[in-house]
Amino acid sequence: MTARKTAFAPVADPQARLLILGSLPGEASLAARQYYAHPRNRFWHLIGGVIGRDLVTLDYDARLAAVQAAGIALWDTVASARREGSLDSAIRHAEHAPLSDLIARLPQLRAVAFNGRKASAIGRAQLAGPPPEPPLALIDLPSSSPAYAAMPLAEKERLWGQLGEFLTHPLASARRAPH
Repeated sequence: MTARKTAFAPVADPQARLLILGSLPGEASLAARQYYAHPRNRFWHLIGGVIGRDLVTLDYDARLAAVQAAGIALWDTVASARREGSLDSAIRHAEHAPLSDLIARLPQLRAVAFNGRKASAIGRAQLAGPPPEPPLALIDLPSSSPAYAAMPLAEKERLWGQLGEFLTHPLASARRAPH
């Protein structure tokens, strides 16, 4: 039987304005114990373009510090699952991450972005229901994974670049902190 794989803890500062959700870390990430560790995954390149920093050349701790300083939180939609290899299509018996609990602890959050189709399908289903006030933008992004090569990098950069508006524009109104 395939071993159960477990996601990492969220990387989230209470001041985060954008939450980016993947599905479940792949084999390279799990082995390195780092988000988006596969050398061909374009995540750090894409999000670096959003915040205007070259994250690829930084060590992992500096990457995390840079995204947090920019108002970005990271997590996954799957807390644990059985999966052979790294493909999202191989995820079985998934236990979903408690996304609503994390979102409730991020009062400045303005948007949730899903890194790929599987993250979107799981995350949107979990977040269905009464929207928070003010409502969060939910954004589907093309996967940064090397397994998703159907879209040219320039188009991925354009679509990911839209995330910048949630980081640079002043908040019209902050979400209320939980009581």
